[in-house]
Amino acid sequence: MSTFLRHIKHAWSEEFAKDKLEDQKVVVTIPASFDAAARDLIVEASRMAGLPGITLLEEPQAAFYSWISQNDSPWRQQVKKGDVVLVVDVGGGTSDFSLIEISEADGDLALERVAVGNHILLGGDNMDLTLAYVARRKLEESGKKISQWQTVQLSHQCRKAKEQLLADPGKDSVPIVISGRGSSVIGGSMKTSIERADIENTLVDGFFPACSMSDDPVEDTSGGVREVSLMYAADPAITRHLAKFLRSQNTSDRQYGFPKAILFNGGVFRSEIFRNRLIEVINSWLTTAGHQEIRVLAGIELSQAVARGAAYFGIAREGKGIRIRGGVSQAYYLGIESSLPAVPGFKPPLKALCVARQGTEEGTVSDVPGRTFGLVIGKTAEFKFFKSNCRREDEFAQMVDEIDESFEDTSSLQVELPAYEGMKAGDLVDVGLQVAITEIGTLEVFCLARQGDHRWKLEFNVRDSLK
Repeated sequence: MSTFLRHIKHAWSEEFAKDKLEDQKVVVTIPASFDAAARDLIVEASRMAGLPGITLLEEPQAAFYSWISQNDSPWRQQVKKGDVVLVVDVGGGTSDFSLIEISEADGDLALERVAVGNHILLGGDNMDLTLAYVARRKLEESGKKISQWQTVQLSHQCRKAKEQLLADPGKDSVPIVISGRGSSVIGGSMKTSIERADIENTLVDGFFPACSMSDDPVEDTSGGVREVSLMYAADPAITRHLAKFLRSQNTSDRQYGFPKAILFNGGVFRSEIFRNRLIEVINSWLTTAGHQEIRVLAGIELSQAVARGAAYFGIAREGKGIRIRGGVSQAYYLGIESSLPAVPGFKPPLKALCVARQGTEEGTVSDVPGRTFGLVIGKTAEFKFFKSNCRREDEFAQMVDEIDESFEDTSSLQVELPAYEGMKAGDLVDVGLQVAITEIGTLEVFCLARQGDHRWKLEFNVRDSLK
């Protein structure tokens, strides 16, 4: 990331030599589901590239800003107070879901982001690889043996074939040619094709299958040991991931899971075939639950939406446009070990202390009132953090006694906090907690000694040391 930002900085300098990029107000867009650890890494990469003052903006919000900034289909004519808009953003590598509520402030329509889905590593790249395996199977059925390196070639070729087929409804197939493993480049080449039926049957049905709103993504747990890598989604069905997200947003007093309108974003939705299938599936959920079919919001250019939206956001921050209220996208919790008598073979269960409620504004600093905690110093200890995108009612400093399926594990830290003068390894120090949400959306928890002025800092990051 820092290398990419350095490249942008260099390109800017060649074009605008007198106006350094580091002196500008730079907005970097990120997936909505990035947690505080991922955000912190983006900020660190920006600092390494010489851009210390960036602002982060979630990509679905950027798309929404692009939509409200366009003039062809004014946004106030497409939505009304009380509407909930679902933003579905499926790009090359990730799928993001956000819900934005249309409310009212001072007699005018206002916008508030009310929910963000979990980070899902699933997108157009998965589709390209799927078609590569389709092409590989065709070649292997004709007696060819395909290596992993040739599968990578197939993936690149299949991406181009997919784009051609989706752009031209009159085209039924696109030839695929990859080089062989022999010394003759031409003589060793292998040929097959990607058919329109491969797109319709494999991609549409594989990534946007019809399903019930009660369905969950399939969790593949067949492998006991896995390679340490990115946590790719086990289930390619985007519709099942969306069903789980929307279902989690319905409570006794709020029905955010039944949106009134949808805004598409991401390269995958440049194709009408994917948009139509997703609308069909969502409408089946809505009509089954007795709701009206979803409206598709018009007036967004998918190829430039995020960039245009980021520019509008920069203008809006200067008071020259409408802002989406939101704060942090999820509620965050610190795991607190219960104080219970020792039981052989069992660890004391964890409780969850809410250190940031969903929607907490950036720049907020708050002390946890009326509580004292014991902090282990001088030896390695584990600090567990959790998040939730559906526990909207939990208040700051609230202690939740049971960590159930509504919580998701996030950054855990195994660190040795320093023992200062007069302390020894393994001491349990009485501390209070102070929580800060930085301007770029990262979470910092400060442990403040009840006696003396010592303080220890915990934060959602993956650095090796804490100060």
